Amino acid sequence: MKDLNAIGLEHKKATELAKKLNELLANYSIYYQNVRGFHWNIKGPKFFELHLKFEELYDDLRLKIDEIAERILTLGYTPDHNYSSYLSQSEIKESPFVSDGDLAIASILESFKIIIIKQRTLLELSGEAEDEGTNALMSDYIREQEKLVWMYSAFLK
Repeated sequence: MKDLNAIGLEHKKATELAKKLNELLANYSIYYQNVRGFHWNIKGPKFFELHLKFEELYDDLRLKIDEIAERILTLGYTPDHNYSSYLSQSEIKESPFVSDGDLAIASILESFKIIIIKQRTLLELSGEAEDEGTNALMSDYIREQEKLVWMYSAFLK
């Protein structure tokens, strides 16, 4: 039992999970800030609708950022918290100034794609590690976000 952490997971597998969760945290953090920018700067005929939708989205992202950081801590590791670290780890890049709703939604959809792929990788790793906590979190996120992808895609068409 020496090779198990405080919640009974193998240290090696928990280390890999924490690393991948920190990468996910970086992507969520950049995504969150991008969506806040869309919320602040949106203009045009769909202003009121998109302004509210972007706020709902960034509020949800903020909660998920906290849950991911807490999961890293639960595994016995430290969540990254510096934007310099996020920028170097994130596949999602900082968005330039965007006030057009369709461009903002296209960026949101691309970010969801990146995040869902990363979460599927974590789902596979957490399954192999028998880490039900991370597994359930990723499964819930994927299910919810796939529906949002459908809805935002429908908005663009």
